[in-house]
Amino acid sequence: MKDIRLRDLPSFLRTTDPNDCLFNFCMESVERALSASAIIFHTFDALEQEVLTSINSMFPRVYTIGPLQPLLNQIQEDDLYSIDCNLWKEEVECIQWLDSKKPNSVVYVNFGSVAVATKQQLIEFGMGLAKSGHPFLWIIRPDMIAGDCADKSVRPRDFDAVGI
Repeated sequence: MKDIRLRDLPSFLRTTDPNDCLFNFCMESVERALSASAIIFHTFDALEQEVLTSINSMFPRVYTIGPLQPLLNQIQEDDLYSIDCNLWKEEVECIQWLDSKKPNSVVYVNFGSVAVATKQQLIEFGMGLAKSGHPFLWIIRPDMIAGDCADKSVRPRDFDAVGI
Protein backbone atom coordinates (compact mmCIF):
# COMPACT_ATOMS: atom_id res chain seq x y z
CA MET A 1 0.00 0.00 0.00
CA LYS A 2 1.41 3.34 -1.04
CA ASP A 3 2.36 5.65 1.85
CA ILE A 4 1.23 3.18 4.53
CA ARG A 5 2.88 3.70 7.90
CA LEU A 6 3.43 1.18 10.66
CA ARG A 7 0.99 3.07 12.87
CA ASP A 8 -1.70 2.62 10.18
CA LEU A 9 -1.67 -1.15 10.67
CA PRO A 10 -3.87 -2.85 13.27
CA SER A 11 -2.14 -3.29 16.62
CA PHE A 12 -2.05 -7.09 16.31
CA LEU A 13 0.24 -6.72 13.27
CA ARG A 14 2.62 -4.36 15.11
CA THR A 15 3.40 -6.82 17.87
CA THR A 16 6.97 -7.70 18.79
CA ASP A 17 5.86 -10.98 20.35
CA PRO A 18 6.58 -13.82 17.92
CA ASN A 19 4.14 -16.00 19.87
CA ASP A 20 1.18 -13.62 19.58
CA CYS A 21 -1.74 -15.88 18.58
CA LEU A 22 -3.57 -13.33 16.41
CA PHE A 23 -0.41 -12.38 14.54
CA ASN A 24 0.42 -16.05 13.94
CA PHE A 25 -3.14 -16.72 12.75
CA CYS A 26 -2.78 -13.90 10.19
CA MET A 27 0.62 -15.21 9.06
CA GLU A 28 -0.76 -18.73 8.63
CA SER A 29 -3.72 -17.36 6.66
CA VAL A 30 -1.41 -15.49 4.29
CA GLU A 31 0.76 -18.59 3.84
CA ARG A 32 -2.31 -20.70 3.05
CA ALA A 33 -3.44 -18.07 0.55
CA LEU A 34 -0.39 -18.93 -1.58
CA SER A 35 -1.94 -22.31 -2.38
CA ALA A 36 -5.56 -21.10 -2.62
CA SER A 37 -7.37 -21.36 -5.93
CA ALA A 38 -8.84 -17.87 -5.35
CA ILE A 39 -8.98 -15.10 -2.76
CA ILE A 40 -12.17 -13.20 -1.94
CA PHE A 41 -12.17 -9.76 -0.31
CA HIS A 42 -15.11 -7.95 1.28
CA THR A 43 -14.56 -4.71 -0.63
CA PHE A 44 -15.14 -3.36 -4.12
CA ASP A 45 -12.70 -2.53 -6.91
CA ALA A 46 -13.24 1.23 -7.06
CA LEU A 47 -12.54 1.60 -3.33
CA GLU A 48 -9.17 -0.14 -3.23
CA GLN A 49 -8.05 -0.47 -6.85
CA GLU A 50 -4.35 0.18 -6.23
CA VAL A 51 -4.09 -2.42 -3.47
CA LEU A 52 -6.14 -4.99 -5.39
CA THR A 53 -3.94 -4.53 -8.47
CA SER A 54 -0.86 -5.14 -6.34
CA ILE A 55 -2.38 -8.24 -4.71
CA ASN A 56 -3.49 -9.47 -8.12
CA SER A 57 0.15 -9.53 -9.26
CA MET A 58 0.88 -12.13 -6.53
CA PHE A 59 -2.49 -13.92 -6.53
CA PRO A 60 -4.01 -13.99 -10.02
CA ARG A 61 -7.50 -15.01 -8.94
CA VAL A 62 -8.70 -12.20 -6.67
CA TYR A 63 -12.40 -11.46 -6.39
CA THR A 64 -14.22 -8.63 -4.62
CA ILE A 65 -17.73 -9.16 -3.29
CA GLY A 66 -18.67 -6.04 -1.45
CA PRO A 67 -20.35 -4.39 0.12
CA LEU A 68 -22.18 -7.44 1.41
CA GLN A 69 -24.90 -5.82 3.52
CA PRO A 70 -26.70 -4.11 0.62
CA LEU A 71 -26.45 -7.35 -1.35
CA LEU A 72 -27.98 -9.31 1.53
CA ASN A 73 -30.89 -6.89 1.67
CA GLN A 74 -31.74 -7.69 -1.97
CA ILE A 75 -32.02 -11.46 -1.45
CA GLN A 76 -35.62 -12.49 -0.81
CA GLU A 77 -35.03 -15.97 0.66
CA ASP A 78 -36.20 -16.29 4.27
CA ASP A 79 -33.26 -18.51 5.25
CA LEU A 80 -30.80 -15.71 4.50
CA TYR A 81 -32.34 -13.22 6.91
CA SER A 82 -30.35 -14.88 9.68
CA ILE A 83 -27.06 -13.90 7.97
CA ASP A 84 -25.56 -10.77 9.41
CA CYS A 85 -22.29 -8.89 9.00
CA ASN A 86 -22.03 -7.81 12.64
CA LEU A 87 -19.53 -9.31 15.04
CA TRP A 88 -21.11 -7.59 18.03
CA LYS A 89 -24.58 -7.92 19.48
CA GLU A 90 -26.98 -5.45 17.91
CA GLU A 91 -28.44 -2.88 20.29
CA VAL A 92 -32.05 -2.25 19.29
CA GLU A 93 -32.18 0.99 21.31
CA CYS A 94 -30.09 2.60 18.56
CA ILE A 95 -32.65 1.65 15.92
CA GLN A 96 -35.48 3.03 18.03
CA TRP A 97 -33.53 6.26 18.58
CA LEU A 98 -32.77 6.54 14.82
CA ASP A 99 -36.43 5.95 13.98
CA SER A 100 -37.30 8.98 16.12
CA LYS A 101 -35.08 11.26 13.96
CA LYS A 102 -35.80 12.84 10.59
CA PRO A 103 -34.32 11.00 7.58
CA ASN A 104 -30.75 12.10 6.71
CA SER A 105 -30.41 14.13 9.92
CA VAL A 106 -28.05 11.91 11.94
CA VAL A 107 -24.26 11.72 11.64
CA TYR A 108 -23.13 8.08 11.78
CA VAL A 109 -19.60 7.31 13.01
CA ASN A 110 -18.03 3.85 12.99
CA PHE A 111 -14.29 3.17 12.88
CA GLY A 112 -14.73 -0.49 11.94
CA SER A 113 -13.51 -3.61 13.64
CA VAL A 114 -9.77 -3.01 14.06
CA ALA A 115 -9.21 0.73 14.61
CA VAL A 116 -7.97 1.76 18.04
CA ALA A 117 -7.57 5.18 19.64
CA THR A 118 -6.49 6.62 22.95
CA LYS A 119 -9.10 7.73 25.44
CA GLN A 120 -8.08 11.35 24.84
CA GLN A 121 -8.48 11.00 21.05
CA LEU A 122 -11.98 9.60 21.50
CA ILE A 123 -12.95 12.37 23.88
CA GLU A 124 -11.67 15.05 21.46
CA PHE A 125 -13.44 13.42 18.53
CA GLY A 126 -16.64 13.15 20.57
CA MET A 127 -16.45 16.79 21.62
CA GLY A 128 -16.16 17.73 17.94
CA LEU A 129 -19.27 15.70 17.19
CA ALA A 130 -21.12 17.30 20.09
CA LYS A 131 -20.13 20.80 18.97
CA SER A 132 -21.36 20.09 15.43
CA GLY A 133 -24.89 20.56 16.72
CA HIS A 134 -26.13 17.51 14.82
CA PRO A 135 -27.52 14.36 16.43
CA PHE A 136 -25.06 11.50 15.99
CA LEU A 137 -24.80 7.78 16.45
CA TRP A 138 -21.26 6.78 17.31
CA ILE A 139 -20.32 3.11 17.49
CA ILE A 140 -17.59 2.47 20.07
CA ARG A 141 -16.43 -1.13 20.38
CA PRO A 142 -15.49 -2.38 23.85
CA ASP A 143 -11.89 -2.96 22.65
CA MET A 144 -11.46 0.29 20.71
CA ILE A 145 -9.53 2.21 23.38
CA ALA A 146 -5.81 1.42 23.32
CA GLY A 147 -4.85 -0.25 26.58
CA ASP A 148 -8.30 0.17 28.08
CA CYS A 149 -11.90 -0.78 27.49
CA ALA A 150 -14.81 1.50 26.67
CA ASP A 151 -16.78 2.69 29.64
CA LYS A 152 -18.83 5.70 30.69
CA SER A 153 -15.64 7.65 31.46
CA VAL A 154 -14.97 7.88 27.72
CA ARG A 155 -18.23 9.69 27.14
CA PRO A 156 -18.46 13.02 28.91
CA ARG A 157 -21.89 13.80 30.36
CA ASP A 158 -22.43 16.36 27.57
CA PHE A 159 -22.69 13.51 25.06
CA ASP A 160 -25.80 12.07 26.71
CA ALA A 161 -27.71 15.21 25.83
CA VAL A 162 -26.48 15.14 22.24
CA GLY A 163 -27.51 11.63 21.41
CA ILE A 164 -25.13 8.80 22.14
